[in-house]
Parts: sequence; C-alpha cells; structure tokens
Amino acid sequence: MEQKAFTDTPASCCVYYRRVCGLPAVVDHDTGRILLRAGVVGAITMPGELGARVRDELAHRRMCPGPTISHVGSGRWSYLCRPDTAAESADMRLFGALFRLNVSIASVGATIALPSPTRASMRYRRWIVAPRNTFRPSLAVTLDAIAACTGGWS
Repeated sequence: MEQKAFTDTPASCCVYYRRVCGLPAVVDHDTGRILLRAGVVGAITMPGELGARVRDELAHRRMCPGPTISHVGSGRWSYLCRPDTAAESADMRLFGALFRLNVSIASVGATIALPSPTRASMRYRRWIVAPRNTFRPSLAVTLDAIAACTGGWS
C-alpha cells in the first residue's frame, strides 16, 4: 500500500488523478478533500474483510482489482469501477443479497472521496491499490468476484 508523500498537495494529487488516472476529481478547498461524482466512475463499497477476499479472488483469476480505497475508521473498502448498466439494473434479488452482505453501489451523482495527501485525510482513507492509469474493472467483474467469495446471490 503506497501512500503519497506529504510534500504533495491536494491540488497536485488531484491533477495526477485527472490527467494520469482519468478520474474527474476536484479539490474541496475548504477541507482539502479530493472528491468525484459517481457517473463515469462507479464505486462499490463493502466491509474490509470481504474487500480483501474480493482482492484475493481477482488475483486468483489473474485480474487487477483496480483502484481500491480503505476507509480507515469504518473498516470498509471501496473498489472504483466502470459503471455497468446491466449490473446496476439487475433484479431485486441481487440488491437484497448485497444489502445482506453490507455492500453498496454508489448511485449516479453520489460523492466519492479519494485519498488526499493531507494528514487529516490519511486518517480517514488510504489506497489499498492506488490508481496508476485509467484502468478500472467493470462493476460486473467486481460483483462476480463478490458472488464467488460469498456463495452467490441466493
């Protein structure tokens, strides 16, 4: 887990996220938080224990998990992904299963907070897998890995 040096600023980090990683992020200048709105980028959030199992499942399949954020205080992980209309419009059985697993999909327009190189931000969120380019797996790939880790959607 690589963290940005404190010599980076929220602005320089945000430029990196935008130019190199294709994340349409902005800096909240009052807080130093780096934010993006779900839309062209999606997110799926789950308990950290399940997140680690999903990461291992994707590695077993020789697939990159893509950018993954740890929410330190809550012990949750968020996987950034490509939105997938088919997966998002799935039947209620899927959403019931996700609810029981304490997994949520960020709705379009939801705010996604990214790790920022400020001391305050690093207490709340850190990269498990930092973005290095524009790659993000589809939501469907991440959902499939969750299903494999939890016995499916029954």
